[in-house]
Amino acid sequence: MPSDPITLREQPEFEGDYRPVPSNNPHAHLDPQNVRVEATDIAYLAQLSDALSTTLDLETLLTRTSELVRAIIDYRIFAILLLNDRTHELRMRFQIGHTAEVQKMRIPVGKGVVGQVAQTRQPLLINDISSVEGYIPANQDVRSELAVPLIAKNRLIGVLDIESEKANYFRQEHLHLLTLTASRIAQAIENARLYTRVSRQAQTLTVLNEISAELTSILDLDALLARIGQLLRRLIDYQMFSIMLLDDKGETLITRYAWRFGYAHAPLRRIPITSGLVGAAVREWRPINVPDVRKDSRYLEMNPETRSELIVPLFHKGRIIGVLDLEHTRAGFFNEEHERTLTTMGAQVAIAIENARLYQAVKRQEQQLERDIAMAREVQLRLLPPTAPEHAHADMAVRFLPARTIGGDLYDFVDYGMGRTAIVLGDVSGKAAPAALFAALVSGIMRSAALHQPEPAQMLTQLNDALQERRLESQYVTMLFALWDDETRTLQVANSGAVQPIFCREGQSLKVRAEGLPLGLFPNVAYEAIPVTTLPGDVVIFISDGILDAENEQGEMYGEEQLTGLLCSLREQPAARIADAILADVTRFQGSKDRFDDETIIVLRVR
Repeated sequence: MPSDPITLREQPEFEGDYRPVPSNNPHAHLDPQNVRVEATDIAYLAQLSDALSTTLDLETLLTRTSELVRAIIDYRIFAILLLNDRTHELRMRFQIGHTAEVQKMRIPVGKGVVGQVAQTRQPLLINDISSVEGYIPANQDVRSELAVPLIAKNRLIGVLDIESEKANYFRQEHLHLLTLTASRIAQAIENARLYTRVSRQAQTLTVLNEISAELTSILDLDALLARIGQLLRRLIDYQMFSIMLLDDKGETLITRYAWRFGYAHAPLRRIPITSGLVGAAVREWRPINVPDVRKDSRYLEMNPETRSELIVPLFHKGRIIGVLDLEHTRAGFFNEEHERTLTTMGAQVAIAIENARLYQAVKRQEQQLERDIAMAREVQLRLLPPTAPEHAHADMAVRFLPARTIGGDLYDFVDYGMGRTAIVLGDVSGKAAPAALFAALVSGIMRSAALHQPEPAQMLTQLNDALQERRLESQYVTMLFALWDDETRTLQVANSGAVQPIFCREGQSLKVRAEGLPLGLFPNVAYEAIPVTTLPGDVVIFISDGILDAENEQGEMYGEEQLTGLLCSLREQPAARIADAILADVTRFQGSKDRFDDETIIVLRVR
């Protein structure tokens, strides 16, 4: 047997049991090699096709291939090596008889026997490997080798390789049969890989959908970043991972979360976008996939164990907010599928991060608002008199319950001297801080005007004119301004759209029919005052509409009928007890229904 490797094109005519199949082509004798198809070949190919077409599982396919080849060639060492298109290296995808160390080998195209087969796309039969220059001695006992390329649709996908410890072990028939086998196996492997890839993509999309749903529910940024790292391991088996976010100026990447060999850690790293691989991903607006960082001058060493690195920028509304950075100790670990997966997940991660940031910003604003409201409430309560004034012939009390932290109701007692007191009850449009601020404005104007002790009607006119000068859109106030004269036991009541006062006399309830337009809505409005002469035992109440409009769970309002009935039943009680009893009854009526409006009541009981 010759000692040099021969290719299929150099083979002489086969000898032995192979016979040509008769041909019906009258010109077959012109080129016998083109019509030289053995019946045994056809039977073998049919058996091979049947065996390979019954599965799309790559592992099962490779196992069946090894069994089919063993049926025609009694080998002891067998391997199918597949080509990595990105690194141009061959690695064992399936093997029998090789050691674990050999199985881990990466063989560059052009190196060794299988590398030459991959490069030339021609089979090789080597009868004595000692004569082959550049042979890779994976097994010291091997003496002969047979290798054929696996080609599908004119694209090399790998090499099928058989070795023997005996010299001159493989015959030309073996080469012929293995070449026939390779032609069928190559396409079957491609189909199986395509099926595996599609199945993996479907599984990846399912996992990405689950991850997306979970990430959008996490609004704490630190917890979100940690969870991103955990969920990402369901898709990519990385060894080191970090999330870096851009600072407010968009000039520096800051590490917010890092994971290294099973442990989370957060080193404070700040990398300008002008340097490093992470900076390149930001500057170039694209993923950066480096098979070997030692060969890339842009790399900034953070982890000395790193060999390959994959960086994907995080985009949100046309801008980059940060990067996802994956590292591995094995060179060329990250492939195009990893890049696509991380890019797809990065879009969801960016949205989740921005949502968490927005939530934290809103939360900070709410906390600041709560502090501001608490301060405003403190100011408001200091503006409201804590108790009602005392008079010889009048027992007065006031109670105030805001619907929210601060409210729009205002009340006051202004000393007019000579035993006279102005009773003020107003209700500003709106709620919370804006209403409270407007109420403070109205109260300040009223207090300033009261220095001149205008009559009730004049006071309302002055307030309306002042608010017209300081007009605020959609802001107005309704107000009762009543002047109590303790000497004569009389009231002068002026009203600008507020609830009309109610008083009870000898068990009968009456209304003070004072009316008028709200303050601040229209210019040049004139108001009038209604005089009321009281008798000992009379009870007069001034209320905001929050009392009458209070609702229960059924949507029913408290109403005037319940109020007047309760008021007359309590007419013998002190003013404070009357006020407390009315508010308690309103609260009972509301039940679990939230209070939607301020509730203010001023009680005047004539002694």
